[in-house]
Amino acid sequence: MSETPTIVLVHGAWADASSWNAIVPPLHDEGYTVLAPANELRSVDSDSAYVASFLAQRTSGPVVLVGHSYGGVVITNAGHAGDVRALVYVDAFIPDEGDTVAGILDGSSSALAVADPTTVFDIAGYPGAPEGAADAYLKPATVHNAFAQDLPESDRTLIAATQRPISFVANVSPSGPPAWKSIPSWAVLGTDDLVIPIDVQRRMAERAGATISEVAGSHVSMVSHPEATLAAIHAAIASIG
Repeated sequence: MSETPTIVLVHGAWADASSWNAIVPPLHDEGYTVLAPANELRSVDSDSAYVASFLAQRTSGPVVLVGHSYGGVVITNAGHAGDVRALVYVDAFIPDEGDTVAGILDGSSSALAVADPTTVFDIAGYPGAPEGAADAYLKPATVHNAFAQDLPESDRTLIAATQRPISFVANVSPSGPPAWKSIPSWAVLGTDDLVIPIDVQRRMAERAGATISEVAGSHVSMVSHPEATLAAIHAAIASIG
């Protein structure tokens, strides 16, 4: 008899665990333990170490580890911890060793790959930041037009007001050895994603050997079209013997 996995959901930048609000209840109703830890959004090393520690201490038995956006970088590095049996990427970065978020987007059509970051970000210092580091907040216009453009205006306004910033350090920190080289993966690609363009997502997913599905959604397709994310999670669960 197969073991029932725990589902661990890792949010990305400019979000928090509430970005999984459309995903948690259906899985919970099916009897799964679902956990959504806080992603600190400081650096690849520290964020991945935190999630790895969370997996080691808060889970037992098999885990389906799910990451959105920058959360994909984190699960790629933290997936070696605990008993992770499947990785699910949702509108996410799927880096190889040495890749950085900034490098992946460089030269792409991403709305964030701009010469002047202040046109899309509001930038603020934070206590204890490494020299030259700062937090990046999405400008409200960026949220409305490029991050969550397929959500109702009220939801976009809420995202802009409550977003958690990410340190620029996280965007230039190199990724380590990827868990997807030894763990099966699934990738949900948002065809209308303006943050990680569909061609960039597809290239990363194919390189990782992920089982790919597409959804006509923005960068937050797990909010606008949760059924696509749920289908990928269910496929990952079914693969666990």
